[in-house]
Amino acid sequence: MANYTAADIKEIRESTGAGMLDVKKALDEANGDKAKAVEIIRVKGLKGIAKREGRSASEGLIAVDVRDAEGGQVGTLVEINSETDFVAKNAKFVALGDEAVAAAVESGANDPADLANTPFGEALTNAGATMGEKIVVRRIGRVQGEKVVQYMHRTNKDLPPQVGVLVATNAGGEDAAYDVAMHIAAYSPAYLTREDVPEQTVADERRIAEETAKNEGKPEQALPKIVEGRLNGFFKENVLLDQPFAKDSKKSVGQFLEESGAKVTGFVRFRVGN
Repeated sequence: MANYTAADIKEIRESTGAGMLDVKKALDEANGDKAKAVEIIRVKGLKGIAKREGRSASEGLIAVDVRDAEGGQVGTLVEINSETDFVAKNAKFVALGDEAVAAAVESGANDPADLANTPFGEALTNAGATMGEKIVVRRIGRVQGEKVVQYMHRTNKDLPPQVGVLVATNAGGEDAAYDVAMHIAAYSPAYLTREDVPEQTVADERRIAEETAKNEGKPEQALPKIVEGRLNGFFKENVLLDQPFAKDSKKSVGQFLEESGAKVTGFVRFRVGN
């Protein structure tokens, strides 16, 4: 029997993200040689990548980078997924998230396909092989403004950030923008302003509101007011500036920003798996 300890197993699991049984098998095959066992795990992982293609990668983390740029700052978010939360909280996986966002910034990649064509693509493949799971970059988001404020939220204290928000604002609006970033994390608006909502979406919501009111037997003369009221309800639910502000629901986010002298010019919100 190969000579290795529980501490050896723990060390290799933490360094590779591989499962306990896989580590034990590798150590047995390597006669207790830890370096050789890691190599075996990696080689076998590469061979198994094709088998993992159909698996679901719904765990993971959000990585962030905010830096100075011409005219202000630029912020980048990257969602990178694994199959299990065991891998998601592994130090190697967390470091891979940092590598992913750094590669996205350096290359200017706007989507995972572009990122896969950078040197990071090989690192991603190797990580999947070593950790024995399907690991993918799901999406990349970016905002730019005079200032970019970040808010990262852990839904579980044992896991890395699962929600990431970037808010672009004017130079004097940082404090207010941070409060708004927290609001966005909780209320997940889809649009910044009413003008950002696609015309077809507005038309569909208006049609649905009218058909619903008619089916409810509302009087014909009252339909325009009812439809507008329900359309406003849609805006309050989905448009950031129209949403009731989380810290004071008596005012909208737009009113809070105006009172604070802040102007939000863009935002991006990622939540792992959503």
